[in-house]
This record gives sequence, structure tokens and C-alpha cells, in this order.
Amino acid sequence: MKNIVAFLMVFTSFLGYSQNWKTNFEEAKTQAMNENKNILLVFSGSDWCAPCIKLDKTVWQSEEFKKESESKWVIYRADFPKKKVNQLDSALTESNKKLAAQYNAEGYFPLVLLLDKTGTVLGVDGYKNISAAAYIQLIHSFEK
Repeated sequence: MKNIVAFLMVFTSFLGYSQNWKTNFEEAKTQAMNENKNILLVFSGSDWCAPCIKLDKTVWQSEEFKKESESKWVIYRADFPKKKVNQLDSALTESNKKLAAQYNAEGYFPLVLLLDKTGTVLGVDGYKNISAAAYIQLIHSFEK
């Protein structure tokens, strides 16, 4: 019984620190409208793109980013994995392809865009070998 309680406490603490990456872009836009937030759209190749993986480990998984994104942005990752084991369901893959046609026609990875709540691009960048705090400031610079 003690093990179950301990497991539940650890599991719930992880839930509190998990990120809320959206998996439906239309829902992300609706949330952004309702909460008057910008959308952080990230194009990633999570299992093949070395800079994408570094950006994920350095920035997206950092406590600083988790805290900041929770209050400032609606976050959406358009992922394009290549390994069969990591493939997304067909509807999500198709949605990500449509987003890429609209926002990432050149096919850059990683590509980080800050959009306003209507989907207008405020700023664009890619991988930078900087701290999470510096990357967060870079994203905020697009808001000005």
C-alpha cells in the first residue's frame, strides 16, 4: 500500500511539471483566442534532427521554459519523426503537413515561430546554442 501511495505522489508531481504541448492546431488557436495568448509553433524532427533534439533537451524540457510557457503561450509541436516506431497517427501527420505548407515551406528543422492568436507570424528562429533563459528572452523579443 505504501508503494502505491508513493507511486501516485511521484506520478502526480510529474504531471504538474509536464508540458502542455497541443496536438490539435485548431484547438491551440481557440485556446490562444480565449486566453489572449500567442502560439509557440515548433517544427521538429524529434528522432533524427540533432539540433531539434538539443533544443528539446536544453530549452523545451527545462523548468524555466515549462514555467514560462504555462503562463505566456499556447505551445504546439509539429513533429516529423522518421523512425517507424515513432510515427504519429495519420490525422496528426496530415495536420502537421498542412502547417508545414503554410509556415515552413522550406522545410527547416528546427523552426520556431511565435504566432499571434490569429496565426500571424510575429517572429521566426531556429536552433541557437544558448541557455533556456536566453532562448525564452529571444521568444519574448518577437512580442515587441
